[in-house]
Amino acid sequence: MTYEQDVKTLHLPWPFTGREDELELVRRSLAAGRPGIVVTGPAGVGKTRLVTEAVRGTDCVRAAGSPESRGIPFAAFAHLLPESVTLHRALRLLSGVRLLLVDDAHWLDEASAALVHQLAVHGRTRLVVVATDGAPVPGAVSRLWTGELLPRLAVEPLPAEETAQLAAAGAGRPLEPLTVRRLHRLCRGDLRLLRDLLGAVRESGLLTRVPGTDEWAWRGPVPLTPAVREHTAPVLDRTGPGERETLDRLAFAEPLAADADAFDPDVLEHLEAAGLIHLDERHGLRLVHPLHGPALRATAGRLRARRLTGTPGRYAPALTAEAATLARRIADADVRPLPTPVGEWLAAEGGPVPPGYAAVRARYARLRGDLREAAAWARQGADDTACRVELALAAAQSGDAETALGALDGRTARGPAAVWTAAAQGETDACAPAPAQNCAASDDMYDVYDAVRLGAPESVLGLLPAGSLFAEHAAALARRDGPALDRVAARLEERGFLLFAAEARAQAVPAHRDPSAARTARTRAVALARRCPGARTPALSGLVLGELTTRQRQIVTLAAAGLSNRQIAERLTLSVRTVGNHLYSAYARLGASDRGALPWLVELPAPQPA
Repeated sequence: MTYEQDVKTLHLPWPFTGREDELELVRRSLAAGRPGIVVTGPAGVGKTRLVTEAVRGTDCVRAAGSPESRGIPFAAFAHLLPESVTLHRALRLLSGVRLLLVDDAHWLDEASAALVHQLAVHGRTRLVVVATDGAPVPGAVSRLWTGELLPRLAVEPLPAEETAQLAAAGAGRPLEPLTVRRLHRLCRGDLRLLRDLLGAVRESGLLTRVPGTDEWAWRGPVPLTPAVREHTAPVLDRTGPGERETLDRLAFAEPLAADADAFDPDVLEHLEAAGLIHLDERHGLRLVHPLHGPALRATAGRLRARRLTGTPGRYAPALTAEAATLARRIADADVRPLPTPVGEWLAAEGGPVPPGYAAVRARYARLRGDLREAAAWARQGADDTACRVELALAAAQSGDAETALGALDGRTARGPAAVWTAAAQGETDACAPAPAQNCAASDDMYDVYDAVRLGAPESVLGLLPAGSLFAEHAAALARRDGPALDRVAARLEERGFLLFAAEARAQAVPAHRDPSAARTARTRAVALARRCPGARTPALSGLVLGELTTRQRQIVTLAAAGLSNRQIAERLTLSVRTVGNHLYSAYARLGASDRGALPWLVELPAPQPA
């Protein structure tokens, strides 16, 4: 599908994904009695696609600025106005337009910008104005929001979770988390670059099936597509004395930081002034954009690459240091995001990842609640016992008992992995782990804490480290103290334990005596669960028990499975309005805002006859 505009042709082969809140905000701004909205953001983040979706199905008139016509009066509105027209006449002619979308407003000529401003002042035309951050904007356009004529929506780059959905839609197949993480890092929210890069990876046959899954992975070099060359032109086209040599040396030093003392200071100052390199005391000297290094390496030539490439083992000390830092953070019960450039670079480039490193990366991701990433790292370790344990745990806590069982063997068939696999199979009687007598070690501490997560805190009271957050969770759950569970959840979230926090919030729901507090806990549990892709644990599965009527359970189950209101109505022989009313009531009881939250709430039981 192609939408033609004055300046650019935007190919939209992918479905619109994410941005639900922003989409609703733009739509509300176009309701009767509203003046419209200004949408700003970095280039390539999807501003035009967002407003195109918002005005779809409306009687909308479009205009757009362009750099080539910036000096021609009323150029943006040439298709709507006579050849010769004054501002007053143009205003009268366009005042009858009910909805006007002005794209690329930063490129408007002065006359067109003044016309847009006057239309906003008169208020008869609802306006959707789109401008790019960082570009010079005509004063008449910037005064739309600084003068409070129109509200302004600043669109941020698409988060990693929504980038994953979009990339999977564009690839036509699910992508494993390390590939999504790499694409997100390389593109920095530029969706046009994402589309171009992923298209090249797919067409070049660089996507390979991950054994035992339906996911696909990308390893190896970055293809030099036209879009990649355009984005990396600032480094590829540097011609100053010594500049390209310096940039190449930095590119082949990745992922390690380089020593600034080994380079010509004058060259470094020029490159820093151009915004191409960055130097700080903690991270050393690096290229600013993550796409620059791969592009420089791809264009260096074989002999130059041979000269600049270091020894194969040069990453070992840095990789060992990263693993030690991760292990220390796990022992300290602090799993907040941590930069790990060496391991991620090796995995992305297809280099060998030591099993010990892969296991600790998998464990860190699992404790954070990113179970899909945990499984991806565990698979890097092949047949390593610790990696198999992590794979089984990640699969079981995702509700995938089959994969969990496949990862278990004689070495891993007992302990926490077996307990969680039993939970995934619905064997609740086997879900209380046999606690260790001494859990001073971090591994034992988390294994004993599993009993709290599985709803059996009484079995481990006194066994968790005294005064620890996990001991507080056990005590609060044992006495069914809703407010205390909320406080524990907040502290778990602060330390990066997103899944643990979601479970604590879910456990707080039935513990609260105040219905309002219970609804708040449910809403926060759902929000946290959304940040833990694929998590399906017993604590989360209890979110709706006893909360819905039989009919509401039927409808919510079908809605969570992806059926539309009309499809649900046809299946249950109801009116579409009745289905909508039941869903609205269910949202209120569940603390959900829309059907997008339903799959994250719980694995609902099969619908029962009304």
